[in-house]
Amino acid sequence: MRSVEIVEVAPRDGLQNDPADLPTAAKVELVARLAAAGVRRIEVTSFVSPKAVPKMADAEAVVAAVRASGLDGLSLVGLVVNARGVARAGAAGVDEVNAVVVTTDTFNRRNQGVPTSETLARLPELVGAAHDAGMRCSVTVAAAFGCPFEGEVPLDRLGEVVAGVVAAGPDEIAIADTIGVAVPAEVAGRIGVVRQVAGPGMPLRAHFHDTRNTAIANALAAVELGVGALDSSLGGLGGCPFAPAATGNLPTEDLVYALGRTGVAHGLDLGALIEASRWLEEAVGHPLPAALPRAGSFPPLR
Repeated sequence: MRSVEIVEVAPRDGLQNDPADLPTAAKVELVARLAAAGVRRIEVTSFVSPKAVPKMADAEAVVAAVRASGLDGLSLVGLVVNARGVARAGAAGVDEVNAVVVTTDTFNRRNQGVPTSETLARLPELVGAAHDAGMRCSVTVAAAFGCPFEGEVPLDRLGEVVAGVVAAGPDEIAIADTIGVAVPAEVAGRIGVVRQVAGPGMPLRAHFHDTRNTAIANALAAVELGVGALDSSLGGLGGCPFAPAATGNLPTEDLVYALGRTGVAHGLDLGALIEASRWLEEAVGHPLPAALPRAGSFPPLR
């Protein structure tokens, strides 16, 4: 049976762009509920400047509280953008850091204040610092399918950026449809480019947004192509604060339902995810876009 790893991003990618401002204790509760549903790799926070992303200002406190809670077997992931963030992440005790480079200069400047080439030039130091601190390091290639400022991203541009990422020596590369414009046919073409440049030994992860209701179809296409991990966000919480109208992360529970009905092993408890999603909707105080908490599973869960 085919299988795929689910990387849960609601505590970071979800909450950072949500109107709600959850206290540290609620963020830890979210992680605990995800862990109870079987999730083992969770992006818990972001080690960036609190001025840039104020909702992640409690990064160290979140990690410390999760560690103190006694949850075992979790790989905690922290987003970083520079060596200072890597140092903070290492001191806090996460297991893995994830860096981001955007395919287009305009978007990369909005996200990190520098053109893409400068972010790529910094990556070897960042990846090396993570490895020296005993952490895995993945790199997400953002806006890999399209940019809200520059439009279509040519395949050769994607290949150039991926080549720069590969040169830095990460443990995994993620391809991200940051603004939710991809369709399955494009998934095949772009993952093909990444594989051609990165080589068959590089683990790949995919991150799809559901802005245009194509995320699940894209995720299933990625699985068919042998991608080993998928990002998703409980309830579909979040979006990208630097990309206009890029709302709607791929809902974890909807993805798990689709994977299960397709015969792809994922290791998660759908009933527990639905309950966690209902709790999260109450915690943030507004409806979330996921369908499963409203429609239920089929056949109905007992």
